Amino acid sequence: MPVFDFSNATTEKKDPECTYTTFRSNETKPSPEKPILVLDNTSRQWNHHSCGVFSNPNQKSSFEFKEEDGVFPADILKIDARFVSLVKWLGENHISVRLSGQNTGEGYAVYKIRETAFGGGTKLSAEDGFLQFMIERLLASNAPTELPENEDENEEGDNMKLTSIQSITDFMTCAGRTMPDNIRLWARRNLAVARSHEVSQEERRHAQRALSIMMNIQWKNNYFESIDPVEARRILDEELYGMEKVKQRIIETIIQINRTHTLPAYGLLLVGPAGTGKSQIAYAVARILKLPWTTLDMSSINDPEQLTGSSRVYANAKPGIIMEAFSMAGESNLVFIINELDKATNGKGNGNPADVLLTLLDNLGFTDNYMECMVPTVGVYPIATANDKAQISAPLMSRFAVIELPDYTAEEKKVIFSKFALPKVLKRMNLREEECVIAPDGLDAVIEQFADTTGIRDLEQAAEHIAANALYQIEVNKVSSVTFDAEMVKKLFE
Repeated sequence: MPVFDFSNATTEKKDPECTYTTFRSNETKPSPEKPILVLDNTSRQWNHHSCGVFSNPNQKSSFEFKEEDGVFPADILKIDARFVSLVKWLGENHISVRLSGQNTGEGYAVYKIRETAFGGGTKLSAEDGFLQFMIERLLASNAPTELPENEDENEEGDNMKLTSIQSITDFMTCAGRTMPDNIRLWARRNLAVARSHEVSQEERRHAQRALSIMMNIQWKNNYFESIDPVEARRILDEELYGMEKVKQRIIETIIQINRTHTLPAYGLLLVGPAGTGKSQIAYAVARILKLPWTTLDMSSINDPEQLTGSSRVYANAKPGIIMEAFSMAGESNLVFIINELDKATNGKGNGNPADVLLTLLDNLGFTDNYMECMVPTVGVYPIATANDKAQISAPLMSRFAVIELPDYTAEEKKVIFSKFALPKVLKRMNLREEECVIAPDGLDAVIEQFADTTGIRDLEQAAEHIAANALYQIEVNKVSSVTFDAEMVKKLFE
């Protein structure tokens, strides 16, 4: 939950070199009522949009407004503790910025800071959008446990990528506290390697690449906001017909998250025949959790190094699939959908891929050979699928809450075909329902045609075949509609 106590701002030691007090805030969207910082406006009321530079960085005390009639300094009265290092960095580098603020009884409340180039002012040397990138990361972070005191250390800024040594260095200076302690220490060491002339060019290249990957991941805490069970049920009903026991188990998981505000200790293992919608359920859960998702197809992973990456001693070294998933998601909280978990024990290389999964599933942290750093996994929620749970090792099974999916009955398949599969195909082909009609005996014939197959995948393909045939007859034979009876269905699928 957002934490903000502006009226009772925590006062640190105040001396002649420091004009302001700091306060803790976990607000993600600053406003005039909940600003980033407050400037003195007793001598002059400042404009809504005001330009200038932060000055006196050693004392961290003021902002120089550049107005039409001159330059006017204003002391900083209060500042969000997360932004102290950023303001100091802006001042030391004489970065020209534009403030968005509002005059209040407390002072000029600043709720946006943007970079701007004017009057010969210094412009950021890093990539475009770098300042906004850092501000968004700071807003997404938690208030520091210790308030800083004289420390030395339509915008889409968070879509950018940090690649240059300069931008990585500046990010470490201004927003390094948004990273876990072990990763911040790791970053400093790798930054030293990337800058060093005492190591090979290959080592510097690997260090810079690893830094770029790690810096572009937003490291979130493991606190989860409450999820609306009614909306969760709506999503499940939209994606899955029937399966009431399965839906009940998932809603139970949602309610557990709402009570604890953390992910459950165990992921979900969906076991059932092929085509019963296991992957579809996994995607629906990721949608309910509002988390990015990635898939691991265990049937195509034959060597644990595919998951863990390769050591930097090799020229063609690279991170593993798991680390690349974090990088693609851009954040540390995500859903790992592990398809065909029952194939995970069939490693053909050096070692067993299943053993690597155990470290990911334990939520104690995962180490990639290329990154050479432990990555927190408390925000990772694994959802696995399998056809045969008997093929899954006991250690892997113990990391999951198992949900078994039964195959659909003939009556359920009729409803799925007529109410979901066929209408979906007709909409995609721009056909009206009255142009492609399935007679009752035709529907029975479709279900009978695939009575010996599990799941509904064949039914979806059958709907595609029938709709395509109807479209053909309408366009070629110039008929207004086609009604498929049992005889027509049997002939179509001969």
